[in-house]
Amino acid sequence: MSLLIRRARPDEAGLVLSLVRELADYEKLLQEVEATEPDIADALSGGNPRLFCDLAEWNGEVAGFAVWFVNFSTFAGRPGLYLEDLFVRPALRGNGIGKALLAHLAKTCVANGWSRLQWAVLDWNTPSIEFYKSLGADMMDEWTICRVSGTALSTLAEGAR
Repeated sequence: MSLLIRRARPDEAGLVLSLVRELADYEKLLQEVEATEPDIADALSGGNPRLFCDLAEWNGEVAGFAVWFVNFSTFAGRPGLYLEDLFVRPALRGNGIGKALLAHLAKTCVANGWSRLQWAVLDWNTPSIEFYKSLGADMMDEWTICRVSGTALSTLAEGAR
């Protein structure tokens, strides 16, 4: 069995979007996917892309992906890597693909001198939480993720002067 991890190209935006939809369906959030293929292609493109995607291929078949971007830690004074999405297709789980993707991202951090690899996990996703803990991830329960979107985002923007 062979595993290859490679960077997705902008012309593979349709593939990336299909994986996003598979992940959203697994997380029972498919109705929240608004992204389009052109959105993904645009984010992956250019000399300074806003989004990176590493695809995992198992025996030549796309098995999963890691979608990430560079963030910055003011406390560390250095960039870090924020993992937006990690997904391995259910039929191919148990082959070490998820661990390999995370190890690949950790290597990316170390090679670039970045301070951390960070992500969020849904609190009901016990299998993933246990998997992440087995890799040494700290569950940061004292932090609550905040989000402003949709109408609330527009309303907040209107108040900016």
